[in-house]
Amino acid sequence: MTLSHFSSPLLGFSQAAGNSALITFAIYIFFVFVIAGMANRLQKGKSFVGEYFLGSRGLGLWAFALTYAATAASGGSFMGFPALIYTHGWSLAWWISGYMIVPLVALGLFAKRINQVGRIAGAITVPELLRRRFGNSYVGNAATLLVVFFMFFYLLAQFKAGAEIMATLLDGVPIYEAATGWIAQAKEGIPWVGQSSADYLLCLVIFAVAVIIYTAYGGFRAVVWTDVMQGLVMAVGVVILLVLTLSQVGGLKNATAKLAEMTPPEFGTALVEVSGDGSIADLRRGDWIATSDGGMARLNATVTDSKEPVEILLLTTPFEIESVKEQAIPGAVATISEREPYAHGAGDKGGYLRAPGPARTQSMGFLPVALAMSFFVFWNFSGAGQPSYMVRQMAFRDTRVLRRSIVMVSVFFSMIYFPLVIVFTSARVLLPGMEIYADRIMPEIAAHVTDLAGVPWLAGLLVAAPFAAVMSSVDSFLLLVASGVVRDVYQESINPDASEERMRKLSHAVTLIVGFLAVLVVLNPPPYLQTLIVFASGGLGASFLMPMVLALYWPRMTGAGAFFGMLTGAFTILSLYFVGYLERGAFGEYNLFGIHPIVWSIVATGVVIVSVSLAQRPPDKALVEKYFGK
Repeated sequence: MTLSHFSSPLLGFSQAAGNSALITFAIYIFFVFVIAGMANRLQKGKSFVGEYFLGSRGLGLWAFALTYAATAASGGSFMGFPALIYTHGWSLAWWISGYMIVPLVALGLFAKRINQVGRIAGAITVPELLRRRFGNSYVGNAATLLVVFFMFFYLLAQFKAGAEIMATLLDGVPIYEAATGWIAQAKEGIPWVGQSSADYLLCLVIFAVAVIIYTAYGGFRAVVWTDVMQGLVMAVGVVILLVLTLSQVGGLKNATAKLAEMTPPEFGTALVEVSGDGSIADLRRGDWIATSDGGMARLNATVTDSKEPVEILLLTTPFEIESVKEQAIPGAVATISEREPYAHGAGDKGGYLRAPGPARTQSMGFLPVALAMSFFVFWNFSGAGQPSYMVRQMAFRDTRVLRRSIVMVSVFFSMIYFPLVIVFTSARVLLPGMEIYADRIMPEIAAHVTDLAGVPWLAGLLVAAPFAAVMSSVDSFLLLVASGVVRDVYQESINPDASEERMRKLSHAVTLIVGFLAVLVVLNPPPYLQTLIVFASGGLGASFLMPMVLALYWPRMTGAGAFFGMLTGAFTILSLYFVGYLERGAFGEYNLFGIHPIVWSIVATGVVIVSVSLAQRPPDKALVEKYFGK
């Protein structure tokens, strides 16, 4: 008997749960394609560009509110955010608190005015709105390039999240296991993809094909309708997951008491030996191994040689150590070579219950007070500056829909994010040592609590929630990038007289190509899912928030002010991320004086826009009167 029979790196799903998960997924995808087909039929007889990219500006309450909310609740919300909660604890409630008022700030600041200006300009995309507002093509071209650049990073993160979710969703399904075995052999020696796991590659392809095809086929209306369905799935899934998790952990009071006794794990290296019938070759990343000093270690890499140290994670809390001993590989012992305590919170009981939260590399902790305050600003103003949200604000039917949507989206966010903090702080108690698989904690806890509750068939529904979040973001981002290329580059600058049929074919082709390029890049995925999302979100907010606010409300603003303002925002945030890379040796932001780069970018952008605009002649009177009246 091999060692792998005793332990699995991830909990995954049981055979029954895996089959039910596959059925759930198949039904879900079926309805997605039905919706895309219905949306495609409705496009007939209408202007292709206006219908395909903006749904003819006719969204009602449920459609507008849920497409806005579902687009905001991306893979970061259900993969990256839970990973951070699990790793750093209750300080994430501070970190996300500003998100609850994003609808008030973003919709209240922009929605009515951007919808109004968009209708006056006849604009379908954000770059087109800026181009027509200032009567300058270079403003629109710069906006298009920035949208495509930062949105591509967003797409990478979402594709990775979708593949990670599916890898856990389908674990244990026979046909899936057979397919991954074949891919594992086929990928050996292939550049770029050889280091990625077979299950990830298979799931990435399945996810990408599904979302790219239905987005290309159905357009904006298909995206909106699927967002409504996905938004409902997310809300129901989170509520069920909250109830099951609290019941398994013994209630919030018991979870809090356990967290109060918990200390952060340590990373390090160890030499691993196996006695008896086992073999080093049977050990896999994620296996639990007893240490020579009586502790428990989890492999953070595959063991290839008993004479070479392997990366491990070491538990430091006594009750956690006891809880995983029965999962230890028989006959395997780890002799610790090196320990790496957390830079902040090492040995500190209760650190997961208070700010700034434990942190492996940050000596000041995960969330110092100044950074918490800047994140409050970050979520609201970067959210307001997202072109994917702006384009939805150009599509609602009337102000009555807008007013009700602000309340509805705020309630939706509160139903999602605060329960997630409770669920994934409790997950620390139920699933120790998941720091090495932090981005998979959402599907793993779904599998765990449904199995303990005796309802493994429910796992498919719970995992559909994060899957819906990812799909609702990917389709929106794909469409946004495609609209930038087709409408803002091809039709505006290359072929203004392009026929409807040509625009239709080009829109489908660009959507497919952009999706394909994103898949190629993420075949060898980056390790920092949430960091990538924060970077893309911050970059878009830095580039578009101040230019759009002043374009909508300040008649004196000029095209040059908008152009240099957008470039300043992008340059500022890119520079601070570059400094962060030099400081850490890894991708991440540099928080000057403890303040997030988005704050510095907003300030710099505002100063540049005002300075450049005032240094020039006032804009054309006719243009000002068109958008602001006499």
